[in-house]
Amino acid sequence: MKEIPRIAIIGAGPAGLTLARILYAGGVEATVFERDPDAQFRPQGGTLDLHLETGQFALRRAGLEAEFTRMARYDDQGSRLYNGDGTLLLADDEAADGERPEVDRTALRDALLASLPADAIRWGKALREVRPREDGSYDLIFGDETAGPFDLVVGADGAWSKVRPLVSRYAPQYSGLTFVEFGIDDVDRLHPQLSELVGRGKIGVESGARSMIVQRNANAHLRGYAIFRVPSDWAEQTFDFARPAIARERLAREFEGWAPQFLDLIRASNDNLCARQICALPVGHYWQNRIGITLIGDAAHVMSPFGGEGVNAAMRDAAELADYLLQLHDWREAVRRYEEEMFVRVAGPAADAAEAAATELSHLGTELTLMHLRSHMTDREQTTSAA
Repeated sequence: MKEIPRIAIIGAGPAGLTLARILYAGGVEATVFERDPDAQFRPQGGTLDLHLETGQFALRRAGLEAEFTRMARYDDQGSRLYNGDGTLLLADDEAADGERPEVDRTALRDALLASLPADAIRWGKALREVRPREDGSYDLIFGDETAGPFDLVVGADGAWSKVRPLVSRYAPQYSGLTFVEFGIDDVDRLHPQLSELVGRGKIGVESGARSMIVQRNANAHLRGYAIFRVPSDWAEQTFDFARPAIARERLAREFEGWAPQFLDLIRASNDNLCARQICALPVGHYWQNRIGITLIGDAAHVMSPFGGEGVNAAMRDAAELADYLLQLHDWREAVRRYEEEMFVRVAGPAADAAEAAATELSHLGTELTLMHLRSHMTDREQTTSAA
């Protein structure tokens, strides 16, 4: 007879919710513990491109194809690359037939939340400790509260996972890159020239030792990232984010000499500027199987955002772990099988992301970006021709 483990999922991000949803659809209950007090507590970030064989595969397994169709923005797959002086180096505006449509993080999370019973998620639970029991199960310690016992604890709690130390001694390391994030609201109405500049997708601008990416989100919103190769404490020493107007002007000064329209992107931004250090686990990160503990998503293999593989790999993790748990009689073997295959599957994307981060803002940066964009254009043309 199939043994059904008591499952706890730590983290209500795309990976944790996808895992919970596929299990629920297969008749297996899991409890998701999330530190945020509710779903609306904080913004979920910008837009994602969901890839056919990873992110979209997971949503198909979750039975959410219709929801994906409603939120997917196929028209927002375009990409342009500029030099800082305003020279257009490459334009890929005919990307609506691509297989990586954009989806807003908030819309994705809302769809996953709506697919689960309300009592599947316990909000306001910041994990302090996973405590083993003598019988091999685990208790979860949240402040003064204890939940458990659970047979299987899945760490879906991101880059700074509290579950990871139970199986791995590694922690993410700073890549040398810091992103300063900014956003522009109601851009089509308030800033039509900037809206036209970004177009239906994203632009990249590279020149010297500075780089910028600006991407279209839903609801006429642009989200931008100014990219710097700097010491880890540089942003907090340089910008006073508590005074947004001053921070904006200080950020614009970092791009002096660039074409005015790129500086206008910064000056038109709202007050929600912040710095994000780009950190990653070592390429090839793995651990020895420990019964009752496993990791998915960034907890298992956080990588740089270049290439957009992170959330896609995370959702594929969730789908594969759920499938093995539903299909195999021995849930312990299901976890072992998932881990063995996941370690192999993510090695390539992690290596590519690490290489991209290492070459960003190098003397080869623009050349490599052009090669990357052209390869995507060629791949899409080949796929279209084959169809």
